[in-house]
Amino acid sequence: MNATTPRIVIIGAGPGGLTCARVLQRHDIPVTVYDLDASPAARDQGGTLDMHPDTGQYALRAADLLDDFLALARPEGRQMRMIGADGRIVFDGIPPEADTADGNPEIDRGQLRNLLLDSLKPHTVHWAHKLTRVEPVGDGIHRVHFADGATTDADLVIGADGAWSTVRRLLTDAMPLYTGVTFVETGFNDVDTRHPRLTALTGAGTMMALHNQQGLVAQRNSGGHIRVYVAMRTDEDWHQQAGLDLTDTTAVRNALLDRFTGWSDHLLGFITDTDTGYINRPLYALPVPHSWTHTPGLTLLGDAAHLMSPFSGMGANLAMLDGADLAHALIGNATIDQAVTAYEKILLPRSVEAAVGAAGAIDDAFSPDGAAQVLAHMTQHH
Repeated sequence: MNATTPRIVIIGAGPGGLTCARVLQRHDIPVTVYDLDASPAARDQGGTLDMHPDTGQYALRAADLLDDFLALARPEGRQMRMIGADGRIVFDGIPPEADTADGNPEIDRGQLRNLLLDSLKPHTVHWAHKLTRVEPVGDGIHRVHFADGATTDADLVIGADGAWSTVRRLLTDAMPLYTGVTFVETGFNDVDTRHPRLTALTGAGTMMALHNQQGLVAQRNSGGHIRVYVAMRTDEDWHQQAGLDLTDTTAVRNALLDRFTGWSDHLLGFITDTDTGYINRPLYALPVPHSWTHTPGLTLLGDAAHLMSPFSGMGANLAMLDGADLAHALIGNATIDQAVTAYEKILLPRSVEAAVGAAGAIDDAFSPDGAAQVLAHMTQHH
C-alpha cells in the first residue's frame, strides 16, 4: 500500500469483516468497522462452527489468533451422529473430512466473534451504525450514509454486511432466493441435568435425523446448551398458510409435531421440550454463479459475496478466508484497485465452487432419500 493512508471502511462486524480488520491492523493499516447492532451482546450470534485447517484456521493464523482459538475450541465437537426417524443410530463417528491431522475443532459463534473483537484496537468497531446507502462521489471514493444522518468518505468500502447486504446493491442486482428449506430453531439449557435423554442422543457434537424431506439437527454448544434446528422442505410462508402465529409457542409446537407424525418419541423431545421457544429461519442463497463487475472503491466478502446454505459447512470459514485474503492483497499491492482486483480473481471462482457444493448438499439432504444420501457421504473412506 502506498504512502498516503487509505480510508478503509468495513460494513459489518461478523467473522469475515473482523478478520480483515485484525489482519490489516497487524500490518499497521488503519481500518474502521461499522455495525448496526447496538453492542456486541445485542443479539445471539448463532450456533457452533467447525474451523477447517485450510480456511478458518488459516485465517486465524494470519490474524495471530490460532493459539487463542485452540484454547477455546472443542475438538470433541467434531463427532457426527446420524439417527433414523425410528430413533436408531445409523452412523456415529467423525466424518472423513474432519479426520485430518488438525481436524475441524468446533467453537461457538459468539466465542469466535469475541475473540476477534478483543484482538482489535479500541474503538475500531462503531456500534449502532445502520448503513442506509453508499454514494459514489468520484475517483473510486464513496460516501457512506448511516441512519442517524452521519456520513463518512472512504477510499474502499468493504461490504461484510451479510445476506441482505446494502453494499452489494451497488455491484449487482442479485438478491438471495429461498432455498425451499426452512429451519425452526429451538434450544435446551443445562442439558446434562435437565435433558439427559436428549443429551445422550446428541452426543458430543452434531446429531442429524433426516426422513422424507424433513429433519432434526441438534448441535452441542458450550455452556451446557444444545441448539436444535427443526428442518422442513416447505413453502416459505408455511406458517401463514397454516394460520400460525409464530409467537404462540404451543401452536408452533403442535404444528411441528403434526409434520413429524410417525417419528420416534425420543426424537420428538427435540421439538416438545424446548426451553427457548421457536424461531422461524427460512434459508436463502444467492444465485449460482454470483459475480459482479469490478468497481473501484467497493468489494464484498462473506455472505454478502456468496450467501449459501448452512449445509456447506463453509460459510464462516470462507468469510474469514475472504477477510484474510483481502487484507493480504491490500498489504501486498501498491494501490487499492490493484489489491481488490487481485482479491476478486481469487474470491469469485472459489465462491462459485463452494456455492455449487452447498446447493447440492441441501438438495441431497432434503430429497426423498436424503438420509441415504447424507449417510453415504458420511461413511466415505470408513
